[in-house]
Amino acid sequence: MTGAGSSAGGNAEDTMDLRLSDELVALIAGPEPDGDGARRWDHDTARPSASGTAHRDTSVRPVLPHHDDLLDHVADWGPADTPAGLFHLVPVRIERDLPLISRWMNDPATAAFWALSGPQDVTEDHLRAQLAGDGRSVPCIGVLDGTPMSYWEIYRADLDPLARHYPARPHDTGVHLLVGAVADRGRGLGGLLLRAVADLVLARRPSCARVIAEPDIRNTPSIAAFLTAGFRFSAEVDLPAKRAALMVRDRSLRHLL
Repeated sequence: MTGAGSSAGGNAEDTMDLRLSDELVALIAGPEPDGDGARRWDHDTARPSASGTAHRDTSVRPVLPHHDDLLDHVADWGPADTPAGLFHLVPVRIERDLPLISRWMNDPATAAFWALSGPQDVTEDHLRAQLAGDGRSVPCIGVLDGTPMSYWEIYRADLDPLARHYPARPHDTGVHLLVGAVADRGRGLGGLLLRAVADLVLARRPSCARVIAEPDIRNTPSIAAFLTAGFRFSAEVDLPAKRAALMVRDRSLRHLL
């Protein structure tokens, strides 16, 4: 994208921190990156029980040394108690989750922004690229009161190609969200769950000072949900596949917004 830089949003807190983390140094030193129905879940085992915002570049990149989990073990973050019920982020398993995620991606409203519609292997390739990577992006199913109802990507924004387009800081953590079922859209769940997940990120990743998102600037319901969740609009940024609204939730402001 063009024109983000240190002037994004005109806020002093968006000024680039020039001290690079070991992870960023390793990333710079390495090669250039290459450009069906809901089921009930058992939270303890993350297995189905018997009753039961344009995608970004997720190509596999060089493994960074000495980092077993770049996102502080998302699988162990635990539940969030929300006004809508108990919410869990459960890392994706292809054999369990692919049919459901692929069906969500083929919803016309979703396809317009995620660009993952078509045969199931389109979604499978997108998921496997993350699962086979070094852990900088973790695809998850959002499970609300036992029902899988959303798809999430929790990713290291500072180690993502996105970092070329905004003043990234070490440990910036990004969030993508897709509310799967049409019946769950348009009733405030997006903002409520985004707030819960941003709070989880900040609670479980003490080194992270900001949660970042970059929804398509045309996706006004998504932007509204982020604003409701306590994110602030920082800038419009040009990404390879879209013009995006850079949304930021600051640790320092999380009790105020």
